[in-house]
Amino acid sequence: MFDDSIQGQITKAVERMEESVVSIESTRLARDNRLGIVPLEGQASGIIIDGRGLIVTNNHVIDDATRVQVTLRDGRTFVGEVIGTDKPTDLALVRVDSDHLTAARLGDSDALKAGQMVLAIGNALGLPGDPTVSMGVISALGRPLPGTDFVLEGLIQTDASINPGNSGGPLADLEANVIGMNTAMMPFAQGVGFAIPVNTIKQVVDQILNNGRVIRPWLGISGVGLNPAIARRFNLPTESGVFLVGIAPDSPAYEAGLKEGDIIIQVGELRVNDMKDLIQALSRLQIGQALRLVALRVGRPYETSVRIMEAPAQGA
Repeated sequence: MFDDSIQGQITKAVERMEESVVSIESTRLARDNRLGIVPLEGQASGIIIDGRGLIVTNNHVIDDATRVQVTLRDGRTFVGEVIGTDKPTDLALVRVDSDHLTAARLGDSDALKAGQMVLAIGNALGLPGDPTVSMGVISALGRPLPGTDFVLEGLIQTDASINPGNSGGPLADLEANVIGMNTAMMPFAQGVGFAIPVNTIKQVVDQILNNGRVIRPWLGISGVGLNPAIARRFNLPTESGVFLVGIAPDSPAYEAGLKEGDIIIQVGELRVNDMKDLIQALSRLQIGQALRLVALRVGRPYETSVRIMEAPAQGA
């Protein structure tokens, strides 16, 4: 049993968050073999992040939608305008023609710890009425999750119950700070859900508002982070680094002379122990910036200079 102080803290956090959670209904057209083109409707959640009508939700919620309808807690409904999306992080930014809305407080996901108590809030199962709430703990941080044709990285894993309709809703701490966005549940697992860290949301929203899209540095490689098991399996000279299994034609990596089988061990002044290190190093770079890169080739250091390009658009 919780003592009265924790119970009151949870109740106050829910009351504070409820005004910032919206219901999102999307309509998309699909082809049916018998009926031809038919509308398909989906229901999910969103988070108000700016009182002037900005709402974030999951990209898969509004992807290919012909109509997006947003319903506030007080029952008002608006047609939502999708002003930007980012498939690799499964995020979308929607605007409604309203102001004086209650924006959620955004926390700091870099400060999270496993075992911390959290609240998952959203329109579970699309049921009418106020958002539903479930409570749990952070089970793990930095989890990858395979999508349909990409991998979501760095997710928060939680045992708080996340059901269909929760997608796009907030994962919050007991101080009513949004620490993530509920994005997925594992259909064959018990008590396993995932959320996109709020710091990722902040970065994506800033880029959409400032650039109209998310600009990502691109090296043009396919690789895998090394560990002792992989190193033994392929008889590699090191147990850390990023082992290259593919180089895109006309990419920065190709122009820099990198080859399949090379192992990236350093970018600039940063030592690369795994793929996470490489991604973090690239995320700090400006498009067009040149930097020193060190790789192992047949066990010997290979040093080159690479000039970073913007990642090609999806499907390009």
